[in-house]
Amino acid sequence: MAAVGTTIFSHILPVIFGFFGILLIISGALDEDKVKLGLGVALFICACIFPYIILSSLI
Repeated sequence: MAAVGTTIFSHILPVIFGFFGILLIISGALDEDKVKLGLGVALFICACIFPYIILSSLI
């Protein structure tokens, strides 16, 4: 059962978080909205760091 959890946390969620992070970064930069830009940067950083934190505790 750990293989399903590791696949979700290492391949699926980071892609989703990264995609929406990039969309928010672009939208915030074009609209000059600091909240969207900050949320997009935070979401993208979470997408980069999230697999390492979760997978180190699972394995």
